[in-house]
Parts: sequence; C-alpha cells; structure tokens
Amino acid sequence: MKKSFLTYTFFLLMALFLTGCYNRWTANYLLLPEATDLDGGDLETVHMTQEDLAKRDKILKDIMKTQDDVYTINAGDKLEITVYNHPDLSVKTIVTPDGNIGMVLVGQVCLSRLTLQQASQKIEKALSKFIRNPKVGVSPYEIASETATISGAVTHPGIYPISNGMKLADLFAKAGGAASRYYDGQTLQAADYTSSIFIRHDKIIPLDFAKAIETGDPLHNVRLRRGDYIFIAARENSQIFLIGDVKKPGRQVWTPNLGLVEALSAGGWTNETCWSHVIIIRGGLSSPTMFKVDMDAILRGDKQNVALHSGDIVYVPKDDMSEYNVFVRKLMPTAQLINMIITPASWIANQI
Repeated sequence: MKKSFLTYTFFLLMALFLTGCYNRWTANYLLLPEATDLDGGDLETVHMTQEDLAKRDKILKDIMKTQDDVYTINAGDKLEITVYNHPDLSVKTIVTPDGNIGMVLVGQVCLSRLTLQQASQKIEKALSKFIRNPKVGVSPYEIASETATISGAVTHPGIYPISNGMKLADLFAKAGGAASRYYDGQTLQAADYTSSIFIRHDKIIPLDFAKAIETGDPLHNVRLRRGDYIFIAARENSQIFLIGDVKKPGRQVWTPNLGLVEALSAGGWTNETCWSHVIIIRGGLSSPTMFKVDMDAILRGDKQNVALHSGDIVYVPKDDMSEYNVFVRKLMPTAQLINMIITPASWIANQI
C-alpha cells in the first residue's frame, strides 16, 4: 500500500510539473516566508486593538461581578431530608437519574432542578395529605451535579466536582497539571496555553490561560460554574480548524506541508456564495492575529499558496464580507468551532 501511494504521488507531482501548476497548488511551504512576512498584497493583517483588549477585559470583569447561580438539585446529588417532629419520616437519599427521591408515605417525588426551598415546599405539600402542617428541611451532603470538565493535555482529564469557590487554576492542579510528553530525548510539558479554550454556556470566554494558571491573575483565573468546559491544547495536537462557507467544515490533521488550498480541498472546497477572500486566525483566541488571504489571486496563480500553522482557524466568509475585521471580533464563538473543539481527540487517529 505504501509503495502504491508513493507511485501515485510521484506521477501526480510529475503531472503538476508538466502542466505548469506546481507553484500554484503545491509549493514547497518550507521555503515560503512566514505569513507575517509576506507583502501586504498577499495578506492583510489585523491585530487586536487596545479597544478590543479593553472589551475582553470588560467581559472578564463582568464575569467576576456575576453572582453564583442558585444551587438546584440534580441527578446524583445526595440529600438529607428532615421532617421536623417526625424523625421516622426523615431520610438520607440520592437523586435518581430521572430526578426523583423516595420517601415513606408519599413515594416518589421529583426534585430535579428545584432550589432547596422549592424542594422543601414540594415535599411539605405531598406530606400534608398525611400529617398536619409538616415542616421539611432539605440539605445536600454530597453534590455530584456541580461539575466542570477539563480535557486535553492534562495528566488526568475528566469531570470534576467543583465547590468552595474553585477556580480555573485549582481545577488544572486537581487534574494533575500539564501532561508530559517525550520530545527529542527529554520530557517536557505538553500544554499549549495559547490555543487552550474555556467554554461557558456555549460561549468561549476570552481569557489568558498563562496568566490564569502561572500567575493566578484574578481577572483570568475565573471562578468555575456548573457545566464549564476547559480544553487544554497540546503542543503535539497538530490540527487546523476549517469553518464557515465550506462544504465540509471540520478539523484536519496539520503537517508542515499543509497549505490553504490543500485544506480547502480536503474540506470539499468552498460554496459558490463565499467571498473572494479567506480569513486565517492565528495565535489562539485570547489574543488572535487575523490574516486576509486573496483566494482568487492564488487560484489565478498571481499569488503564492499560504502555508498554514498548527492551530490555525481558517474561516471562509459568505459573499460581500468586506468588513471582515469587524466580523472577526464577533466570530468567537461559533457553533461550528465549539463542536469541533469539544469533539473527543480520537478524531486524529481516525484520519491518519
């Protein structure tokens, strides 16, 4: 199989060479200048402005000021239910997957997503059919539903209970810190903070992981909430994200020879409604740099193909997307990107 692949590759390269298409489609990307070194005719660069950084900081400050959500009962939580003056009715119980608890006299009572006060009132109402003016207290003694997920390049990825004001750096430490990888005869930390992601309520929070974990910066070391998802990127997670007006958006394995044209080809190419330019977002989501690439010029052979870097987000806008720099500031998050990020990392093995 390997021999046939090499034979096919040889004849493909020969065909491209003979037809004069080599420089247009499969240039040697190791010889190309870095994207930031190309002349302004090939790429237009947009960095985050001071205004953008101020907006990012405001988002984080607003998060700091937001009060914690009121606790609600969920499956797996363990509750102590006290019926005053009726110790025989008091019970310690666990909330079943369908949100119920069982009690003498009243049987099954659904407490899912109720506050403690609402749960007390509901049980009192159920017991009032059997005893006069019941008074009920409900208190959790083990909360399994208050959890956050951390995945990626940590020693022990998984779902962890969060309590007592746990913050991002605390969860990172609880997960064993950065995983180790073996590189060129030495063991190094695998975590890539620049490309790591923090998701809350289907929105990407633009925090700086290095500031949060290494210095404990209170602005970036946010307090965790139920359902938070943290993805710690790995240095060897060689991948790019293809989103927007393409036929097959998704993640692709990155190699040193991967260019923009090849990435779009693997994604089934663009739809007919797409804009003439493609946007490359590089450097992580906390402080990205954006490049505008003239795809029409590349396809005409007027400009070189652009080498992609590991972690690049390639976005194909729809038609008439001239104010792309305004759009990019609103790009994060997108449902496409979030779904790609939280998909288990086993996708890489399936594509090699």
